[in-house]
Amino acid sequence: MSELGVLICDDDFRVARLHAAIVSAVRGFRISAQVGSVGAARAAFTDPDVGHIDLALLDVYLPDGSGIDLAGELPCDCFIVGAESSADAIRAATRSGALTYLIKPFDDAELARRLAGYAHYRRLLSSGNVDQRQVDEALSAMRFGTRGRDSAPASPTEEKILALFEGPETGLFADDVSDRVGISAPTARRHLANLVAAGRLRMSLQYGGTGRPRQEYHLM
Repeated sequence: MSELGVLICDDDFRVARLHAAIVSAVRGFRISAQVGSVGAARAAFTDPDVGHIDLALLDVYLPDGSGIDLAGELPCDCFIVGAESSADAIRAATRSGALTYLIKPFDDAELARRLAGYAHYRRLLSSGNVDQRQVDEALSAMRFGTRGRDSAPASPTEEKILALFEGPETGLFADDVSDRVGISAPTARRHLANLVAAGRLRMSLQYGGTGRPRQEYHLM
């Protein structure tokens, strides 16, 4: 399956940047567009410079409308990612077709897990016809943010990575893992993303003085 394109719609550029960093850290996803309003989100789907959009992460309150209402009209799958926690809003989001609802603030790894679950959901429902087991597993993956009960165990390389962590207090970056295991940094990031998706590690973003935030990993 090719990379899944993600539209991020949040009028707080700091939050949008944080979500973009998490999306970019999860294998199989790329950022298609980052916008701050309902109008800009709609326009992204007709902009020739924007790549294909498979999933939209929508804030609830936007300057020109509601992300929940927007979810019902966009030609892609949607997550609602907002601070609104009322039961009415969650029911409305479900009626609008949102696949999941994440209440801010949440742990960085929670969005990573939901994205991994979404990728598994897409894989399971990629064929013309499915059986009940596939339906149940796809919906479970989407609901709980996992790759499903049949996920493969950690590979030998991933077991070596897990052995680097002495406890939950140990924090490592992809470059640390690359050096200690003897693999390239991109390969380390791919294995780390797999372990986050499998619920073995959690990821947080560490901001420095300049540049993009770094992903730091800890045992669950």
